[in-house]
Amino acid sequence: MATIRLRDEYIKLGQALKAAGLVESGVEAKEVIQEGLVLVNGETDTRRGRKLYAGDIVIFDGEEIRIAD
Repeated sequence: MATIRLRDEYIKLGQALKAAGLVESGVEAKEVIQEGLVLVNGETDTRRGRKLYAGDIVIFDGEEIRIAD
């Protein structure tokens, strides 16, 4: 499990995938998100700009990302 510490109030979903090293580019992040391959707190989310806050959990390709303060 990867943990991303917030610098601001939130991080966007596409940025979180890149920061965790699960995708190599914003374009790749956009594609996997729009294809419905990413879960946020157990539900599919297709919005690249989805704001993630401390406590949120993202799952992609069997990898889990935890958002922390």
